[in-house]
Amino acid sequence: MTTKKHQSLKPRKIPSQSRAEQTVAAILEAAACILETKGLDGLNTNLVAQRAGVSIGSLYQYFPGKDALIVALSQRERAVFFAEAEGALNEPTGQRGLKHLIAASVRQQLRRPTLARLLDFEENRPSIAKELAPFITAMTELIRQLLDHEDIPPQPSIETAAGDIIAIVRAIVDAAGERGEVDRTALELRVSRALFGYLGIVGRQP
Repeated sequence: MTTKKHQSLKPRKIPSQSRAEQTVAAILEAAACILETKGLDGLNTNLVAQRAGVSIGSLYQYFPGKDALIVALSQRERAVFFAEAEGALNEPTGQRGLKHLIAASVRQQLRRPTLARLLDFEENRPSIAKELAPFITAMTELIRQLLDHEDIPPQPSIETAAGDIIAIVRAIVDAAGERGEVDRTALELRVSRALFGYLGIVGRQP
């Protein structure tokens, strides 16, 4: 009896030329569209290649399988979110930085809600979560910097608080996505209340 070899979740190679980058971008967008229309069960490499207009051989040059596609797609979506979230560090106060972060989280979830929900589900799988761990590290550091502002009450443990903030935002925003909510303003308000209450900020805006 042979042991099944675990398939790598990392790209086989990184595109270094413009044409190759366009090919990878087309493959990932095709995967995103298939997830949105057919769900996880409908996602397969042959269909992705067909929709992207590339050969299956070209797809396999970059992605060894379905899970590698999901990881790369999650990384793409998280990169877009993190680029927006980093703007929180340019805000003059910690509270405004947190509101910026909340707004970015809500936009990310409701921009393509079906895709966001499906990726959230897949990202809970240990093998995929391991590949996405650097993002959590970067987000934790970003939040730590926001918590260092003078208008944020001191926390018993900044590390713990940063982790809790990530968990609170994700729980509320993901649940809103599951319910099909579309009102960004109302969702941002609820998340703000939860976060500011957790941090002990009394004078939060309604």
